[in-house]
Amino acid sequence: MARRSMREEILESGVQLFLERGFNAAAVKDITDRAGVPKGSFYNHFESKEALAEVALERYGETRRMGDLADRSVPPVERMRRHFEFLRDELPEFTKGCMYGNFGAEVVDHSEPLRKRVKDSWEHWADLLTQVIAQGQADGTIRASLDPRQTAYYLTSAWEGTLLRARADKSAEAFEIFFAVTFDALLA
Repeated sequence: MARRSMREEILESGVQLFLERGFNAAAVKDITDRAGVPKGSFYNHFESKEALAEVALERYGETRRMGDLADRSVPPVERMRRHFEFLRDELPEFTKGCMYGNFGAEVVDHSEPLRKRVKDSWEHWADLLTQVIAQGQADGTIRASLDPRQTAYYLTSAWEGTLLRARADKSAEAFEIFFAVTFDALLA
């Protein structure tokens, strides 16, 4: 079997380490060591750790199954529930969190390119949720009194807070509350 490209090895290692340690605690040497490549080769593929982080955020977004939110063959509320269940189930033993939220807390005040990438990622997520909410309102399964855009923003913010609380508590209780409030009270 052919080895994946060195760039892909570095990128995958970067995604993993950024999730595990955060941006600042993931040194280039740590990333290249995990990738099994010489440190010097990093700069043949990425201009800087910040440049790697921009691509890592994009790659991370591709793994969040955002496209599932656009699947009109699944009823809107069920689509959103499945989406958040997938995100919940991706959190191993209440560690790591969401790269958008982690970077949002750690680096957006210090890096304009990463701030913009995080903002764009959240905007894309909110756009998809806005569409699903509007579809649910059109079919009568989501309260018509809600503003779809504001509700989408609220859900992304509530989700990020839920991840932080679950990690701090090392407990699923925050997820249980998120699902109960979101699907049994807010959207119903």
